[in-house]
Amino acid sequence: MDDTLLRVEGLSKRFGGVEAVAGVSFHVRRGEIYSLIGPNGAGKTTTFNMISSVVRPSGGTVHFEGRDITGTASHRLSAIGIGRTFQNLAVFKHATVVENLLVGRHCHMRSNVFDAAWFFGRARREELEHRRKVEEIIDFLEIEDIRDMPVGTLSYGMQKRVELGRALATEPKLLLLDEMVSGMNTEETEDIARFVLDIRDELGITVLMVEHDMGIVMDISDRICVLNFGRKIAEGTPADISANAAVVDAYLGGQKAAA
Repeated sequence: MDDTLLRVEGLSKRFGGVEAVAGVSFHVRRGEIYSLIGPNGAGKTTTFNMISSVVRPSGGTVHFEGRDITGTASHRLSAIGIGRTFQNLAVFKHATVVENLLVGRHCHMRSNVFDAAWFFGRARREELEHRRKVEEIIDFLEIEDIRDMPVGTLSYGMQKRVELGRALATEPKLLLLDEMVSGMNTEETEDIARFVLDIRDELGITVLMVEHDMGIVMDISDRICVLNFGRKIAEGTPADISANAAVVDAYLGGQKAAA
């Protein structure tokens, strides 16, 4: 039985005369933590953005659960089971933590405007269900004490945790984490690593990460794909990657990364 959840085939992207990504292929299995890494300018963020439809590919395909989703509007991905965080915070800073998490429930809202206006029947049942899901996420991410605080008043690490919670609120089958620990201190990074493992182990959500922090990559990834100058140069377990001469050269060999 094929356990592939996401399949990327020959993904490419050109910006004018610059080939940022050149024919990258990999697959992510259900229930694994898969990391996409590489030096600055390697093309990993562009690849990530093509998978999540932020950038349209110049070539290649993206399949999710066997369905071709190449070029699908990004706002539709949550409805089919793909959630995402962003490297740059995309939270609503004047809204509370609870309100930010409820935004993530939007893709599951089914009541019509008349039900919502009178707040009865289906609208009331939906509201109670959405709030129950949000409470589960608050408990899971251990943010009970900040639930009613405006997100803009929180530390950077806590804001990132809220963004993670909002992505979880969409109930994804695949969670895309973009530089989740960037800018965090050691304690915050360790907390996120623990949460990512729990997301996979307790919630059963498959995780695809783009990450610079090699400590977290090597500690929690099942498999890793390495890009350099837009091309895949290696793929395998953390042990495979750490012993790969091409990877060591890409990171330590003094190559000048692409702009």
